[in-house]
Amino acid sequence: MTPTDHMARLLPGVSLCAAVSLTALGLARLEEVAFGRAWLETLVLAILLGCAIRTAWRPGPRWKPGIDFSAKMLLEVGVVLLGASLSAATILAVGWELLLGIAVVVGVAIPASYGLGRAFGLAPRLAVLVACGNSICGNSAIAAVAPVVGAKGEDVAASIAFTAVLGVVVVLILPLLAPLLGLSAGPYGVLAGLTVYAVPQVLAATAPLGGLAVQIGTLVKLVRVLMLGPVVVALSLLTPRQGAARPPLSRLVPWFILGFLGLAALRSLELLPAALLGPMATVATALTVLAMAALGLGVDVRTVARAGGRVVGAAVASLLLLGVVSLGLIRVLGVG
Repeated sequence: MTPTDHMARLLPGVSLCAAVSLTALGLARLEEVAFGRAWLETLVLAILLGCAIRTAWRPGPRWKPGIDFSAKMLLEVGVVLLGASLSAATILAVGWELLLGIAVVVGVAIPASYGLGRAFGLAPRLAVLVACGNSICGNSAIAAVAPVVGAKGEDVAASIAFTAVLGVVVVLILPLLAPLLGLSAGPYGVLAGLTVYAVPQVLAATAPLGGLAVQIGTLVKLVRVLMLGPVVVALSLLTPRQGAARPPLSRLVPWFILGFLGLAALRSLELLPAALLGPMATVATALTVLAMAALGLGVDVRTVARAGGRVVGAAVASLLLLGVVSLGLIRVLGVG
């Protein structure tokens, strides 16, 4: 098959994903106009729209190659480009004690959340997705971990859909808890950065307490995002390969995680032109939205609904656990 034939084969499915993505973007803009902010992010809207379309209509063989390409390759390229948004200077600005504390929180939260998921009856791969989504960075972590652990599209869609809804709830409730917990702007920023899923949601959750909370929350969140690389590498080493000998380390580490870490290193060494950072972030976001649309198009929402109660219970319990561990870190470090 020639490159032209290959592109022609992918075009229908990719175009369908693009149409779903543009619709999701338009709906998010309407949310901003109507409510002042987009309570449901474009990523979430894309996968929900894709699920709705898939439930009403099953895409045939003409569409499948492009949908599969968008769900895998475009997603992996998007994860690579995310590495350009992180630098060593940004990470070190939070202080080494808090930096170590964030790693400890993530390291404790993932296995504990996985255990909760299994206790709620979730399948192992789905429990991993919920645990990583809650403990690291929501949708992006779920999307990055899914190909490493071999998760099904139904599992990805279920975990993203329910953690997304919880993310909105957290943004609404967390500012109300600050006075009840006796948290000033600094500690509250740390709590928001450790518990809220997406960076835009961190901004929304911390804005009511002022600029200091926004700055600290954003820094903590970015450090938390950086944990995605080591976690995915660890999962690639721990995930069993049935019926075959374990491949060498060079094949166990996904190429897109190496690319993610490589771009983060280049950013830290100031080897990436500043003019490229904005466009790279935009392309990363666009590719991720396309991938979410593709994942949604592969899932019948009626299948997801059958596992809904267990996923919600596991996600809520996991999020509460993360909040308790995060508050413990704040008290131990005396952040103030």
